[in-house]
Amino acid sequence: MPDLPAARTLLTHAPNTTYDVVVLGYDERLLRRKRLVTVHEEGFLVDLPTVTNLDDFWGFELEDGRCIQVLPAEEPLLQITGDLPRLCWHIGNRHTPAQIEPTRLLIRRDHVLEAMLRQLGATITLITEPFTPEGGAYGTGRTLGHDQGGHDHGGHGHGGHGHGGHGHGGHDQGGHDQGGHPHSPETPTDTFGWHDHGDGHLHFHAPKR
Repeated sequence: MPDLPAARTLLTHAPNTTYDVVVLGYDERLLRRKRLVTVHEEGFLVDLPTVTNLDDFWGFELEDGRCIQVLPAEEPLLQITGDLPRLCWHIGNRHTPAQIEPTRLLIRRDHVLEAMLRQLGATITLITEPFTPEGGAYGTGRTLGHDQGGHDHGGHGHGGHGHGGHGHGGHDQGGHDQGGHPHSPETPTDTFGWHDHGDGHLHFHAPKR
């Protein structure tokens, strides 16, 4: 199967219809030029003018006008509870990307940071969820830890494997709630993206094609 047309345009809002979805981890969502693969296993080249943080955008518009949504992949994380302001200070002092919520903090698993936080009295739970940390100091960009930099990520991307056949209609959009977690739209049969059905367990549906 030939690749889809290239993506050189980024979208900040959901379009009327979504052709497909690409699921990317936190590091994968910082790129300039890279081949990605959708959940329906169709490849396309992303070719942007500069290294870009995809967290600031809804997704891509292909050269033929079709739109591909970007969703965060599940990743192994540390869920942190306790004295959150104090714990935030220590995490920030180590320039570690963190997802900050009213009742918990999320960081990627790191045994050194885990030991430090436990010593500070934090309660740590190992979880696997999509990771959408805070942006830079002015609301955009990235907080770069010791293992990250603003370099181009080469090679081939690997999207998750979705479900269903092909058919190019419109789809409901899988958005995010104010806590940064994907939620399902009002019509359960058209739900796709990371979401739960009120049971507290996140799972993923690909768009119907």
